[in-house]
Amino acid sequence: MKLGLKLLQERAKVGSFWWPYISNLPETYTVPIFFSGEDIKNLQYAPLLYQVNKRCRFLLEFEQEVKNVLKNLKPSEHPFGGQDVDASSLGWAMSAVSSRAFRLYGKKLPNGTHSDIPMMLPLIDMCNHSFNSNARILQEQDAGNPKMLIKVVAEREIKQSDPLLLNYGCLSNDFFLLDYGFVIPSNPYDHIELKYDGALMDAASMAAGVSSPNFSSPAPWQQEILFQLNLDGEVPNLKVTIGGPELVEGRLLAALRVLLSNDREMVQRYDLSVLKSLSAEGPLGVANEVAAFRTIIALCVIALGHFPTKIMDDESLLKQGVSVSTELAIQFRMQKKSVIIDVMRDLTKRVKLLLSKETTTA
Repeated sequence: MKLGLKLLQERAKVGSFWWPYISNLPETYTVPIFFSGEDIKNLQYAPLLYQVNKRCRFLLEFEQEVKNVLKNLKPSEHPFGGQDVDASSLGWAMSAVSSRAFRLYGKKLPNGTHSDIPMMLPLIDMCNHSFNSNARILQEQDAGNPKMLIKVVAEREIKQSDPLLLNYGCLSNDFFLLDYGFVIPSNPYDHIELKYDGALMDAASMAAGVSSPNFSSPAPWQQEILFQLNLDGEVPNLKVTIGGPELVEGRLLAALRVLLSNDREMVQRYDLSVLKSLSAEGPLGVANEVAAFRTIIALCVIALGHFPTKIMDDESLLKQGVSVSTELAIQFRMQKKSVIIDVMRDLTKRVKLLLSKETTTA
């Protein structure tokens, strides 16, 4: 927002050095803070709805703060040349920055690392995003030098007329839509957020046919492990994710493995890193692993049930022709549902493989 205010100030300044750049910035952005109420609802995903509402609330509150400061200033002191600054222009500035700024090295900190500083880089910000980028940004280390160079360097041979592509970061579609105003199909870093909750885990494991789950009332030794996983205690982090490169967040997988086991000695043989790892093949035995995977599959079914529409419904809506913001909202929720379905498919395969191995061994 600080950089956004600077952008508004330069936009209001007569003869600003940056005017040729600013006058070419888009007049509108396709980020959700500018969606209609109906299209915000169309996102159908609570964590993103929360973020959109939080940003809208911030802009409305900040508008009042700015107006209170500006009303007592003389015209000569007005930082925006007497122009009115409201939630709409603040939203425009914030979106211009979030969709175009790059996080670069700021001042060097005493511990040797650098602070992050967002910068708008004219021309460089015309490069689009790709996880399979062909260029990267290179920054000279001397952040104190006013003539510090920031350049785009080709990573491989680029043919004439090919676009320069930068990787904006390994981000979920939540961030791509919130900050940049687009959705990436089959994004390998997209995931869904769930709240770790004993009653929800009990419901999922019972739906999966897992006998006598005790998520709501873990034994003291199990509770101690939940505390180590930061899923219990005074200020736990109960947000867990499904999807993305991990497939299942390690903390959630470890919690399920531990709570579905009654063998304290066996559990305590393993380091937390092993219990959190999906690549560690059933450390607590096949039955425990199958029960954990089936519980996650049931969690996925519950999560899918929270979406009011199915993917097929969404596809037919897109075919009817809708506005840009409605299309983005529908694409976003379709990708979230696809993430859930992909996790279910993957874990179902793993369950079949585990059971076939067990049968072969028997």
